Amino acid sequence: MNLIESDYIETVEGLFFAVKGIAQPPDRIMAYLRYAPDSHGERRRMDRPYRRLYHFADQEAFLRASCPQYLAYDPVTGLELQSVPHAAIAHTYTSRQRLQEFRQQPHLDPVEEDALAFAARLQQISGIPWSSLGVSGSVLIGLHTPASDLDMTVHGEQDCWTLQRALSAVLDQDSGELRRLDEAGMHALHEERSGDTHMSFADFIYSERQKVIQGRFRERTYFIRFLKEPAEFGEQYGDRQYTSLGRAEIEAVISDHHNAIFTPCSYGVHAVRSVYGETIPEITELVSFRGRFCEQARTGDPVRAAGTVERVAHQSGRVWHRLILGGEFADTMYVRM
Repeated sequence: MNLIESDYIETVEGLFFAVKGIAQPPDRIMAYLRYAPDSHGERRRMDRPYRRLYHFADQEAFLRASCPQYLAYDPVTGLELQSVPHAAIAHTYTSRQRLQEFRQQPHLDPVEEDALAFAARLQQISGIPWSSLGVSGSVLIGLHTPASDLDMTVHGEQDCWTLQRALSAVLDQDSGELRRLDEAGMHALHEERSGDTHMSFADFIYSERQKVIQGRFRERTYFIRFLKEPAEFGEQYGDRQYTSLGRAEIEAVISDHHNAIFTPCSYGVHAVRSVYGETIPEITELVSFRGRFCEQARTGDPVRAAGTVERVAHQSGRVWHRLILGGEFADTMYVRM
């Protein structure tokens, strides 16, 4: 199954999972629950009501109570993770294919029209091919509302960087229908994330101010995921073994932000010190599978981060340590002012 980050899975029970990551195990797909059938749900798909499960704790609570088969031990990480066995997959939805379908459909609703128009604008300012663009989130699976945001994807390392630079230039011009979030938009985003990413509004603004992955197109908030192709990712499932070593909060300086725009994102760090003076192993990178930590800092920035320390052992024999951001805890990473 060639499913990657931003694609969706519908299970035999009608649950919708968002695929996470690129390197997948042979018999399952790592994915997080996003929508579940619910008679009181506010979203509808083919006359079936659904509710959205945004927070990690809500997802896990639902699965433990109703569908524990979607929580399974992963031998690579040594953790129980959300995932979907191949046998439980009813349908798959891929972001690039869905956008191409929009281009062929004679009738689209207002949200779909805006998604297609946004993709056209991105293609026009960057010159990347249509085949490198996709649409994700609720619009991908037909569970959007009239007020839904636009979740877009860009595929391939070179095309991602081309678009990122082109979009940055356009946003710096504060041009018309395509612009950065204003203060009200930042407040709304901060409130949405505050449940599982604790950060003061001042720190939030300072870290988010230059991002191009989020903004407004027309009157809708957008979010873009920059994704490497699987062949560019450089890792197969099982190449590395991960061991969780507990929680840590650190201060460090970014030494390399080349992979900061991608999901998953990573940052090289040096001059690392523990905030509370605990003994921690030498951490050389910060990593997250959550889009909110993309473009969070640049080379030379001093940052503060809280997450889970992991020991990484590569099959070649190399061993190093990293800090994972964005799991089940209230992780943070921000540029220190």
